[in-house]
Amino acid sequence: MPRFPIKMPQLGESIAEATIREILIAPGDEVKADQNIFEVETDKAMMEVTTPCSGILIEITAVVGTSYPVGSQIAFIEASDEEATKAGLIKPGNGSGEKAAGEAESSDNLHFAIAEKDIIDHSKPAAVKPTIEGGLPVPVRSSVYLSPRLRARMDELGLNSADLAGLPGSGAGGRVTVEDFEKFINALEENQMTDASPMRIAVADSMRRSWTRPLASVTVPIIMDAVLAHRKSLTAKPGVTLYAMRALAIAISENTAVAGRLIGTRIVHPNAIDIGFAVEADDGVLVPVIRNVDQKPLSEMQQPYEELVNRARERRIPIAATGGGIATITNVGPFGITAASPIPLPEQNLVLGLMAGRKAPVWDEEKGEFVPRMESKFVLSFDHRILDGGAAGRLLQRIGHLLQEPEKL
Repeated sequence: MPRFPIKMPQLGESIAEATIREILIAPGDEVKADQNIFEVETDKAMMEVTTPCSGILIEITAVVGTSYPVGSQIAFIEASDEEATKAGLIKPGNGSGEKAAGEAESSDNLHFAIAEKDIIDHSKPAAVKPTIEGGLPVPVRSSVYLSPRLRARMDELGLNSADLAGLPGSGAGGRVTVEDFEKFINALEENQMTDASPMRIAVADSMRRSWTRPLASVTVPIIMDAVLAHRKSLTAKPGVTLYAMRALAIAISENTAVAGRLIGTRIVHPNAIDIGFAVEADDGVLVPVIRNVDQKPLSEMQQPYEELVNRARERRIPIAATGGGIATITNVGPFGITAASPIPLPEQNLVLGLMAGRKAPVWDEEKGEFVPRMESKFVLSFDHRILDGGAAGRLLQRIGHLLQEPEKL
């Protein structure tokens, strides 16, 4: 039977590499199509690499602990012509064997596939430079002047301008000189230091890129009594985050421009109302996404939501639930936080923060007196190029109105 290479697949929209954490199959084992053979780690999740078809895994070239770019050869499988054709490894009528295997090395659908001349030797683990959320370095743009010599030195150490935020410069106009930089680096050696995890580096760079935009926040207090009463009446009790997610999706669907992105002189409206929600994981935050939230009633969302929460905490979010969201919900109420300014992801315009609920006196027109109500502040952070305070406030008011009739969500 002919043999075919198994390559590191595209494990996410902007994932450029992954690290082999565990080999699940031994050479010579018979495998089925889509069987897990490697457990790999990207900078945000643990995922699996599967077989393209049924056959025999005849060779494993990947090494545990080593990072491989998308498109890198990591194993070989022996498969019949029928299985290989079914999996698209060879085209009908092209024959089989090594020639077909060579044809199977097409880099279709691999956004970051590497050319043959660029394949590196993976016999030793490569040092991984700090990367952004998707795995690719992004050039730093700063309003502070940094000389080419200083930038070259920073690139050499894998640093960016945000790392120098607290460094006063001694040059003209407060410019940071190379000498200032070297003193700063040498002084760091006197402090205790620990390596930041890949996830922490990814989160940090994602927030840095978000901060290049003019961001603003508005806050509206929302009465939550109706939501809490509705939740109490149900056997399966959805979390407050789900109610807010559903209300946000409906509000966005009524005017999709509020969740658009400004590209040049045009506002790009979203094609679908896909909403992410923040889940705290080890040393960072993951944002799984639920698709078409505006089209799904609350009752249909609870089970997939809970499954994604558990998968996120294990850092095993399915590929279908990563990326592509147009807004994010972050519920910081369980931490007792009553005020915050969440930052939207770089590719999103909106993030809705839910603060801790507190009993507050609210004027009741019918009774003519103040009555105690459970109140939570909802904070909407947004790209000020897209929204102004009035539009953002109206969006929050609409969310609050929808939450007063939770049975309709």
